[in-house]
Amino acid sequence: MKASSYLSRAAVAGGLVLTSSVLLSGTAFAHIGVQPQGEAAKGGYATVNVKVPNERDNASTVKVEVNFPAEHPLASVMPQPVPGWKAEVTRTKLAKPLDLHGKKITEAVSKVTWTADDSKIGPGQFQQFPLSLGRLPENTDRLVIKALQTYDNNEVVRWIEEPKEGAAEPQNPAPVLKLSAATADHHGGAAASDGKAAGHGETAEKAGAAAHAETADSTDNTARVLGVVGILVGAAGVAFGVLSRRRPAA
Repeated sequence: MKASSYLSRAAVAGGLVLTSSVLLSGTAFAHIGVQPQGEAAKGGYATVNVKVPNERDNASTVKVEVNFPAEHPLASVMPQPVPGWKAEVTRTKLAKPLDLHGKKITEAVSKVTWTADDSKIGPGQFQQFPLSLGRLPENTDRLVIKALQTYDNNEVVRWIEEPKEGAAEPQNPAPVLKLSAATADHHGGAAASDGKAAGHGETAEKAGAAAHAETADSTDNTARVLGVVGILVGAAGVAFGVLSRRRPAA
C-alpha cells in the first residue's frame, strides 16, 4: 500500500510539473508578432498583421504602439480600421529624403498607436491590427518593429529586445518582419508580361499575315498556271476543229 501510495503521489507531482512547464512555455511564446499576408518582398509593398495576445489573467490590453526603425524609413504606413480601436499615425522628418516614384519624400512614419475605444483585449484573447507598408527597404533582410503593450491596470510591457540569430530568444522580444528577395519589377511586372505577350502576339500576327500572303501568292500562281493550260487546251481544240473541217470527205 505504501509503495502504491508513493507511486501515485509521484505521478501527480510529475503531472503538475509537466502542466506548469507547458503553461509557462506557452506564456513565454505569447508575445506580439508581425505576420505578412502573402509576401513581403524587398523594395515592394506588403500588408501585415500585428498580432497582440493578452498575457495577463487579471487585466486587459487597452493600448498598443509599434515603432518603425529609423534606419529603414517607410514612406507609407496605413492602418486598416479595427472596430472598437482608434489608430493614430505619427510621422517624423527625415534627415535624408527618400526617392519614391521620382518624388522626394521628406517624412516617414515612425510609429502607429492603437487605443481602445469601447473595446479591449481580454484575458485569453488576441487581436490583429492590419497595416499596409511600403516601400520596403532593399538593403536589409528584416525589420525590427519595437512595440509597447499597455494594460488597463497601467502595466506597460516593452517588446523591444532585438532577437539575435543563433542566440536564445529574449524575455521580451521585439516583433520582426522578415523580408523575402526582391522581384525583378514590383510595379511593371504585369505590364512587362503583357508587353511581351503583345510582342509575341504581334509576331504571330505578322507570321500569320506572311503565311496568308504566301498562300495567296501560291493560289494566284496556281490559278495563272491553270488559266494558261486552259487557254492552250482551248487553242488546241479550235485548231483541231479547223483541221477537221478542211479534211476532204471520203
